[in-house]
Amino acid sequence: MYSVVIHSPHDLRVDQIDQPGTPEPGTITVQIDKGGICGSDLHYYHNGGFGTVKIREPMVLGHEVAGTIIAVGQNVTGLAVNDKVAVNPSMPCNQCQYCRTNMRNQCIDMRFFGSAMRFPHQQGLFRQQINLPAEQLVKLSPDINMEHAACSEPLAVCLHAVRQAGALSGKKVLVSGCGPIGCLTILAAAHSGAHWITATDLSKAALDVASQAGANSCIDVARNADAFKTLGMNKGTQDVVFECSGSPQALASAFDAVKPGGTIITVGLGGNGELPLSLAVTKEVRMIGSFRFDAEFAQAAELIDRKVIDVSPIISSVLPFRDAKTAFDLASDRSQSMKVQLDFG
Repeated sequence: MYSVVIHSPHDLRVDQIDQPGTPEPGTITVQIDKGGICGSDLHYYHNGGFGTVKIREPMVLGHEVAGTIIAVGQNVTGLAVNDKVAVNPSMPCNQCQYCRTNMRNQCIDMRFFGSAMRFPHQQGLFRQQINLPAEQLVKLSPDINMEHAACSEPLAVCLHAVRQAGALSGKKVLVSGCGPIGCLTILAAAHSGAHWITATDLSKAALDVASQAGANSCIDVARNADAFKTLGMNKGTQDVVFECSGSPQALASAFDAVKPGGTIITVGLGGNGELPLSLAVTKEVRMIGSFRFDAEFAQAAELIDRKVIDVSPIISSVLPFRDAKTAFDLASDRSQSMKVQLDFG
């Protein structure tokens, strides 16, 4: 069978690999159907990694996938051949102090598909078939749209961010940075009862998707900086700001927009920068980080499956996995794409 493998920056190949074989007890063979290209996949593609995390051997990419069960090992209950499933790429150890205190997303021995943090690397999910522990799978309806199902992982990230913010009912919310995570945060915030959602970005194309996702107003900060300044009137107008771009400048600007006593949730990973500490102190701002997810994965899969949250606005293209390089180049162009997926069918 075939998989999508990064060998070095911009050396992305469709390589032949071994079939997974008969599933062992407690495991299941999944035929991967759709897989979404994430920002971390693009970092591996362009830079060979990010920060100190670099590929040191060829690595199968991908962690946003959904597929169909084609074989079931012994001692597995509740799942059967032909079931549609979303695959949770997060594998905490369940033994460390954080796992034992219900903070499994902070596991100190985490395994995560398609990650070079370990060596040998944790190979990813962009492959035609794979054997997986049954606990990594969430069963879906037979008629689920598999493109939508493959968005369970990024939606889980956003549901966790919204949970970090606390109750949103009736509140004014700003989402800064409208890539896939920003737009899914808009969907998650709306689902949680936000009264008015403002989206900001430097890209008109991204803001068009944000509007489709449910943003009540959109501000192109590259062309209409004055409109953003109005968010800072009277010490700030926003109850909660989700900073999804990872830009230090955008995070600093969030302190202008947030109300005294308001909350800033940092979702995007970016470089270090200076923060306006005087505003943080005098406005008594709460700043909370948000990293990955845990129980939110099953919730995300269910909300998509039940069509409670419609993720279709963010899916811009679906290309055959054999055209992986074209797909990664397309995913790298924000003017042409939002979420690009690979079809392994």
